[in-house]
Amino acid sequence: MNTISNKAFDEERALYDSHSLIVDSCRFEGEADGESALKECSDINVNKCFFDLRYPLWHVDGLTVSASEMTENCRAALWYSNDIKITDTKMHGIKALRECSDISIERSDIISPEFGWSSKNVKMLDSTAQSEYFMMRGEKLNFKNVNFKGKYSFQYITDSCFDSCDFDTKDAFWHAKNITVKNCTVKGEYLAWYSEDITFENCRIIGTQPLCYCKNLRLINCEMTDCDLAFEKSEVNACITTHVDSIKNPRSGKICVPSVGEIIRDDSLSEGEVIVCCLAVKGEKQDQQ
Repeated sequence: MNTISNKAFDEERALYDSHSLIVDSCRFEGEADGESALKECSDINVNKCFFDLRYPLWHVDGLTVSASEMTENCRAALWYSNDIKITDTKMHGIKALRECSDISIERSDIISPEFGWSSKNVKMLDSTAQSEYFMMRGEKLNFKNVNFKGKYSFQYITDSCFDSCDFDTKDAFWHAKNITVKNCTVKGEYLAWYSEDITFENCRIIGTQPLCYCKNLRLINCEMTDCDLAFEKSEVNACITTHVDSIKNPRSGKICVPSVGEIIRDDSLSEGEVIVCCLAVKGEKQDQQ
C-alpha cells in the first residue's frame, strides 16, 4: 500500500479515486473548504487524522479509521460505504454515518444527530453516543457496552441485539421488529410503542407509559421504575420483579408482578391477565397485602 503522511489538504476531492492507501497523521482542513476528500476509494487505512471538512468518506469499499477526529464541521462523514472498522475515534459531525454496511465501531465517541440511518450489520462495542433519531431504520445491529443519550433512538430497526448497554432515551424502539435487549438500563418516556417481537431480559426499565401497542412483547426478570400506564393495548407476556405504578388495558397475555399501584380496565378488548402475588386480578385498583 502507498502511504501519505503528515500532509494537509483543503481542496475539493483531494484524494479522489484512491486505492490501497494509508493516510497517516494528515489534516483535512483549510481556507479552500473542499469537500469529498476520499470519495470513490477502496482499501483505505486512516490513522491519526483530523477531519474538519464535509463528506470526506463517501463510496469507500474497505475502510479502517483509527485514533482520528471528525469535528462538528465534518458533516455527513461516511455515506454509502462498506466494510468499515472504526476504533478510538471521535465522530462529532451531524449525520456521520448513513446507508453503510458491515461496520464495526469500538472505543469511540459519537456526537452526531441522525447517526446511522439505514445502515446494516453494525457492531458497536465499548463506545458512547449522543444523537437524535439514532440508527433509524438500521438492520442487524449488535451493540454491547454502549452508553447512549438522546431522543427518538432505534426507530424502525429490525433483527438486532443489545447487551449491557445504558440508554437514556425518549421514544426508543418505536416500530422495531425482532429485537433482544438484555442486561440493559433503558430510561425514557414511551418505550417501544408499536414494536413487534421485542424481548427485554434482565433489564431495568424507567419512565412513563412504556411498552404500549406492542405485538408479541416479552419481559423476562425485568425491573420497572416510575412506570405508569404500562402495556396499553399490548400483546404481552412479562415477569416483572419490582412494583409497577400502574398497568392499563393489556390486550392479551399474562403479566406477573409482585405489586401494582393500579390496574386500569376501561377498554372492553383488554383481556390480558395481571397476576399479583400469584393471584389473577382485575379491576380499577388492587389493594396490596
